[in-house]
Amino acid sequence: MHDIFIGCGVEYSRAKTVVFGVPFDGTASYRPGTRFAGKAIRSESFSIETFSPYQDRDLTDLKIHDGGDLEIPFGNTQRVIDMTEDYTAGILSDNKLPFMIGGEHLVSLGAIKAALKKYPDLHLIHFDAHTDLRDDYLGEKLSHATVIRRAWELLGDNRIYQFGIRSGDREEFMFAREHTFLNKFDLSGLSEAVEMLKGRPVYFTLDLDVLDSSVLPGTGTPEAGGISFNELLQAVTAIGRLNIVGCDMVELSPPCDQSGASTALACKLLRELLISTYK
Repeated sequence: MHDIFIGCGVEYSRAKTVVFGVPFDGTASYRPGTRFAGKAIRSESFSIETFSPYQDRDLTDLKIHDGGDLEIPFGNTQRVIDMTEDYTAGILSDNKLPFMIGGEHLVSLGAIKAALKKYPDLHLIHFDAHTDLRDDYLGEKLSHATVIRRAWELLGDNRIYQFGIRSGDREEFMFAREHTFLNKFDLSGLSEAVEMLKGRPVYFTLDLDVLDSSVLPGTGTPEAGGISFNELLQAVTAIGRLNIVGCDMVELSPPCDQSGASTALACKLLRELLISTYK
């Protein structure tokens, strides 16, 4: 029996949201360790309450199942993406909301693929410090630095909304001008995006390094100049009003913050995300 995230012990058959982890960091380009995120988040979640005073709701009133981490082959990146896609597709076919805990950002690709197959009009909201729009990284097409480029190849132009971006090479920013809605440095423009996306199926992918590195140092590629926890909290509450059909939170690396503060933040944020996206 695996640990579960606090308040998420409902049986799969009764659940409306299914939490699962993909503990993969095989393409991490700076500091690995995100493979340990799911285990750490579940363990440390018992330091927080199930009740959210921000949204006035309690996890125990919701039907959420935590399925634990997938057992993945670490040496086979494509197989990990395929397994993530298959698992996500199973959740979607049962008309439940898949909520994935990474792992590095590349694992989002499998979940996005599954969501797109069910929802051909899928749009993507992407919070991150990095563009993730490289065509390849050191010759590799499948990398946490290329994940949104691979998503664009599936979704096409004007269906990807990026926020908090403050790092990338020149070509990535030039590519974004032509193909995505990229908002540099902060979350301004989010309310307009939410208005535009009302009624459309949306996948939300949250790279925790969108937060300032002084707020969340426990990530593989920290970037100064990010947003605050309260800004992010307000944003995820707003996004929850959309038709969210899939969601993930990636790039927590517990070994990079021995204080445990980054993991504690991730636990609280996951609680708020689960509540805000619950339908």
